[in-house]
Amino acid sequence: MTDTSTETGGDTRPSPTAPKRSFINSLEIDLRLLGMIGAFAVICVIFQVMTGGLFDGRFLTPRNIFTLTIQTVSVAIMATGMVFVIVTRHIDLSVGSVLATCSAMMAMTQTAFLPDLFGLPLGHPAIPWLSIAAGLLVGTAIGAFHGWLIGYLTIPAFIVTLGGLLVWRNVAWFLTRGQTIGPLDDTFQRFGGTGGTLGETWSWILGFVAVAVALWGIWSARRNKIGHGFPVKPAWAEAVVGGIVAVGILGFVAILNAYTLPRGVVQRELENLGCTEVETCIVGYGLPISVLVLIVVGIGMTVIAQRTRFGRYVFASGGNPEAAELSGINTRLLTVKIFALMGFLCALSAVVASARQTFHSNDIGTLDELRVIAAAVIGGTALSGGIGTIYGAILGALIMQSLQSGMVMMNVDAPLQNIVVGIVLVAAVFVDIVYRKRLGVR
Repeated sequence: MTDTSTETGGDTRPSPTAPKRSFINSLEIDLRLLGMIGAFAVICVIFQVMTGGLFDGRFLTPRNIFTLTIQTVSVAIMATGMVFVIVTRHIDLSVGSVLATCSAMMAMTQTAFLPDLFGLPLGHPAIPWLSIAAGLLVGTAIGAFHGWLIGYLTIPAFIVTLGGLLVWRNVAWFLTRGQTIGPLDDTFQRFGGTGGTLGETWSWILGFVAVAVALWGIWSARRNKIGHGFPVKPAWAEAVVGGIVAVGILGFVAILNAYTLPRGVVQRELENLGCTEVETCIVGYGLPISVLVLIVVGIGMTVIAQRTRFGRYVFASGGNPEAAELSGINTRLLTVKIFALMGFLCALSAVVASARQTFHSNDIGTLDELRVIAAAVIGGTALSGGIGTIYGAILGALIMQSLQSGMVMMNVDAPLQNIVVGIVLVAAVFVDIVYRKRLGVR
């Protein structure tokens, strides 16, 4: 053990300077996170080369990256909730069907319930917000009901949610009588993607604010560690991490702003855009509102997981359910809360998914349960419970969507796409098992 006492002052606190380590170890970056980022980068490079060359490919264009981000959002939002479910050694096979029911409820609330039952005219400013509230309430109630069946009636989660997969998909069908409902409210559609973005200026403002907050967080964490006498990274390592974060955030904003409005849209909105000529009017889309929703969800779920009693109970219960219960944690009520949160996130995903389509369809959310589970597992959530990260699940969703989008661009048949995704899922679990064995983690 390293002697941290001083010869003169007798201070027994650990030295604020960490021992000399390698470059990667000095940065203290999670190796699993680094591996997932590396895998994502490899996938991007491969598809870039195979769609036209390293410099002329179509995969890493601003347009495709913009599309990739909005396609990832719905699954990624649900994957953050699936982390809590799997961490507590449960599973939820009903998320796609719950999404469909919530989407059907919001669509019918907009087009039928509010106008016909309450006399609100179509286009009323309250309609989209009331419909979103109705969908979130329904999703949370369904999730809580699942949690009650699992926690208090002790029915296995696999059976409860498998039944939910069948029940809620058909409840959605009965709500809409099997019809496609739309077009949805214009304000509601802004949560879907191209119809709702922050624009170039506000995207840059948000980007710089995010960089400032991130750098302040790094500095604040370092100051707190020094104040409590804990070892810290070298100053140069903190600067490198801060630089990587800043470049990542601002680079992402720059790419989204580089995707410009099509000429036809510019011509229709010329006056609203403040331009005089179509040829000289170049306007970027900026950050989609749906991606902003995902960022807020990701930050919120990370705070819940790491900074709240509920989050600590979730991981304690998943790590050792018997010990958690003996320590006084109400694991049954905890299960209800976890599945209620999962239902809430399914409803939020339904907002994004139906808004992106601009209508509700009967097949919305089909097979999403498999994509969500795969995203969480690829992101490092252990099926044995107790281990998982929110950022890992979001990265897992991004990796899966990148695979599918790249194969679509290469005109790969749908059956082969599913084969590739299945192989990647199994390989990811195998790599995770090997990784845990080497670290001596169960």
